[in-house]
Amino acid sequence: MSLTTKLDARERIKGVLGFRGGVCIEYKFNSSFIMVGIRFSKLIFLAVALAVTTFAAPAPASSSAADSGSGTGSSHIPSSALSPSSVASAPESSPTVPYASNDPNEVLWGPDTPDIPQAIRGSLGASVLGPQDIGMVKENADFLAPPSTDSGSVPNAKWPMSLSHNRLQTGGWARQQNVGVMPIATAMAGVNMRLEAGAVRELHWHKTAEWAYILKGTVQVTAVNADGQNYLGTVSEGDLWYFPPGVPHSLQATADLPEGAEFLLVFDDGAFSEDSTFLLTDWLAHVPKSVIAKNFHANISAFDHIPAKELYIFPSAPPPDDAVAPTSPQGTTPDPYTFQLSKVPATELAGGSVKVVDSTTFKISKTIAVAEVTVDPGAMRELHWHPSQDEWSFFLEGRGRVTLFASSGQARTFDYQASRARTQLIRYVPATYGHYVENIGNTTLRFLEIFNTDRYQDISLNQWLALTPPDLVKAHLQLDDDTIAHLSKTKPIVL
Repeated sequence: MSLTTKLDARERIKGVLGFRGGVCIEYKFNSSFIMVGIRFSKLIFLAVALAVTTFAAPAPASSSAADSGSGTGSSHIPSSALSPSSVASAPESSPTVPYASNDPNEVLWGPDTPDIPQAIRGSLGASVLGPQDIGMVKENADFLAPPSTDSGSVPNAKWPMSLSHNRLQTGGWARQQNVGVMPIATAMAGVNMRLEAGAVRELHWHKTAEWAYILKGTVQVTAVNADGQNYLGTVSEGDLWYFPPGVPHSLQATADLPEGAEFLLVFDDGAFSEDSTFLLTDWLAHVPKSVIAKNFHANISAFDHIPAKELYIFPSAPPPDDAVAPTSPQGTTPDPYTFQLSKVPATELAGGSVKVVDSTTFKISKTIAVAEVTVDPGAMRELHWHPSQDEWSFFLEGRGRVTLFASSGQARTFDYQASRARTQLIRYVPATYGHYVENIGNTTLRFLEIFNTDRYQDISLNQWLALTPPDLVKAHLQLDDDTIAHLSKTKPIVL
């Protein structure tokens, strides 16, 4: 064998054994060095040959030409090597990461807990030595002592309207939430408004759409669209209205409830500000009187008493119960701007109920969809997410607990306490964030799920797993067959 051939052979052995520049050989043309390298190479080659001879299974005898080494280059594969291994000999499955903790991570206290809360959960944390807002801490147990499943950084997704600056007017008030106080809420903003009986939220319009839910009382609304068609309607507690962007409208509390009315407004832009509304009186106060007179073909003196600045909210006589809109030669709007959600029967579920309203039922509502959800004590709105739209929620009554999963190991738990004796709370969930809503109180939990979309959509974790091949689910979660068999192929929604 030539030196070159021997060098090539040694390089092949080095590749098999994984040597990288070791003692096998280096390409230096020094005769003594080469001879040492060759001796080492021979030793390695013999070691490899011995190992193969010792550990290889012997081939059974055969009279075929291939077995007699006829030069075809084929090698014999024992039949035992083609048989699958038995299940009994297969190794036990083991996790690629540790199993999740069995700690239930339940909420540690509530608003009525007599003890002073401490920043301790299990063996973690320590007592609070400084001052505490005990009332606030009792309503936010998972802020002071979060579950061990919380991780990473998730922005604040809770805002109480009681912390919003209130605009007081003769006849009512208004307070708002937008990205200025809750930066995570980029797709929607909210306003909580109160009108005394007869009080008017003056004629106005918005750059955004306006959606409303009546909390108490009755409100009469009016509107005129771009085709000159008009509308007048009345809505009561639990009912809705919707005005598309740019459509001028008014709101007036009736005397059906002596105190007037209170309602929630939602706008399809997180940067919306109630202070940037287009108001009738504000506009005319900034137009020359001569122009106003010319526009209306009237004497300039007819406008001597128009307000010098906006009215916004002002007192007036309550509207009559039989009020009707002026007759328009263009007719009335083809689709009503109001919807009586209070009269829609709820879909009863195992752990509560739900009502869903979107453009399929409230046709004019092209950018806002809503689900009104109730959850019984101990029940929960199932683990789910919304595929493409953020969720803006308003808690109406009860106590709820929500964990937001933001991917990449990030999760944060929030507690929501809503009652007439406390405050209305806003929750915000970005699109695709996994979450649930658990009733941790002893009364019914009721809240609104509101979306900037024309169609309500969610994806149920339970249904997703039930409709995925069982072996694939088992490979991920190590669930037993009975658990997998009980997954629901229809959305539980509330369970």
